[in-house]
Amino acid sequence: MELLSIFSELENISLFGIPLINTDSFCELIVRFIFNIAVSFVIVGLFYYRKSKRRDYFYTFMLISTTVFLLIFLLGHEKLQMGLALGLFAIFGIVRYRTETVPIREMTYLFMTIGVSVINGLATSVSHIELVATNAVFILMTWIMESRFVDTPNCKFIVYEKIHLITPEHHEEMMEDLKKRTGLNIVKFEIGYINFLKDTCFVKVYYNTDDDSVNTIDQITKTKQFNG
Repeated sequence: MELLSIFSELENISLFGIPLINTDSFCELIVRFIFNIAVSFVIVGLFYYRKSKRRDYFYTFMLISTTVFLLIFLLGHEKLQMGLALGLFAIFGIVRYRTETVPIREMTYLFMTIGVSVINGLATSVSHIELVATNAVFILMTWIMESRFVDTPNCKFIVYEKIHLITPEHHEEMMEDLKKRTGLNIVKFEIGYINFLKDTCFVKVYYNTDDDSVNTIDQITKTKQFNG
């Protein structure tokens, strides 16, 4: 009761015409922020990080989630038009890091993290059950796509020099050679660009691992893309 009375007294105090505190808005901010950060942690921490072990993307997603939520929530209380909120969503959605090409899996998680934060920060007119159900759908779909129900083998790009094995009649021999030289449980491969002058070709191999981890360096093909 003393805490409530303190808040009531603070509400009567204003600074430059702005109330020192709005108890209802402050409590809503805290509750929604905790809810949003918990949902983001489940999606990013339990699903993404468990497989990729990429701490750089983990803290990036969490900080973007915090930033977008606070931005949308606070600006939403200024009665901004929906178009501006969607414009902010679009700006963050097309963020492109200049230092490296962001893989499609990371871009998907980035887009989803932004989407969840926008929904939790802007959806003030829907019921709490609807908001919880919406976030539950995000978590459920992420769990389904990251689980064994959807078997998606890892892929790796290889520059292959045994050009005489690329013909269809040598398919099995090339498969065994790739398995032996890479040590991977390759399930299939695809032949791309062929350079007969250098007797090389680009091969994309698909392989399964004993665990469900994701090798984030598989699709890096240039030295400048590798930043440790």
